[in-house]
This record gives sequence, C-alpha cells and structure tokens, in this order.
Amino acid sequence: MKTFELKGVDRASVGKKAVKALRKEGMIPCVLYGGEKNVNFQVSVGDVRKLIYTPEIFLVALEVEGVAYKAILKDLQFHPVKDNVLHIDFLQVFDDKDVVMEVPVKLEGLAEGVRMGGKLSQELRKLKVKGNYNNIPERLVVNVEKLGLGKTIQVGALSYDNLTILNSVNNVVAAVKLTRAARGAAAAKK
Repeated sequence: MKTFELKGVDRASVGKKAVKALRKEGMIPCVLYGGEKNVNFQVSVGDVRKLIYTPEIFLVALEVEGVAYKAILKDLQFHPVKDNVLHIDFLQVFDDKDVVMEVPVKLEGLAEGVRMGGKLSQELRKLKVKGNYNNIPERLVVNVEKLGLGKTIQVGALSYDNLTILNSVNNVVAAVKLTRAARGAAAAKK
C-alpha cells in the first residue's frame, strides 16, 4: 500500500461555531480514532486533495503537533449541494490489530466469453476486506480468462492470503453478458 504524508494542526475548540469558522478559512476538521484517545485536528483542503479524489488506497503517515501516527482514511462527509469536504475521519492502525477497509478490484485477462462475442461487466469496483494493514494490497486482482459466455465470478470464489473478504459470498464481481450479436450467433448455430 502506498504511503501518503499529511501534517495536521491541533484544534482546541470542537463546537459548531469553531468548525464553521475553520471551513471559512479553507480548513477541514478531522478526527483520528482508534488510539488511546481521539485526536481532533485540522488540515487544509489542498493538502488532502490527492488523498480524497483518487480511486487508490493509502496508508496515511499523519503528523499532528510533532506526534506521528499511522492511519487509514475511514470516512468522508461532503456538503450535499456544494460538494465541499466537510469532515474527515481517520482510523489509527497498529501492527497487531486487523483493519477493515475497501480495496479496489482490478480485472485481469481476456475472458473466453468476450472472444465469443459477450461483454465483460465489472459489477463490484471495491471489496471490503479485513486483515493487517501490512497485508492489504493496493488492489485485488481477479483473473477472468476462464470466464465463459453468460457466466459470473462471485465473491465466494475468491481468496487472498492473510485477508478475509467481508462482502456476501453471492455478490457478483464480474460477469460476461450476452450481447445481441452473441445471441444471434447462438440461434444461428441451432
């Protein structure tokens, strides 16, 4: 997993008025959970832009007032109309504790069903996994080469070392769907 370095400034007041004033200054209020105590801090919008607006996942090397933490991005809150970031939650990670996070899925290979005229469809973009943060990869690779026409790959068919997939085993990750041309070719053969 890639590392993203972020510096935050401790915030003393944590009320509605204080948060509103922060946002007017171009700052985002943040909270770090999971440690001995919660840490309230603030970051500028520009500092977190590359962390938020990307499909990739990061281990955040966070520094607040000289104290270093390892964390992952847990939750984001956006303004419903303006789409500004209102609040960010981080979860502190430790070497001896497992974390739950969503990891992007990458399909690999040319499916047999696509060669026969079908269309490959990726139904799940991310999978929720549980494991030590050191074992979580940047993306989960799913090989679709043996996927035939009209067939699917479900979560239950996938397994990764040192990771537990938390999605329902019946969820479809990828499918090769029949197209009109493929249906016509199948009807012509009969």
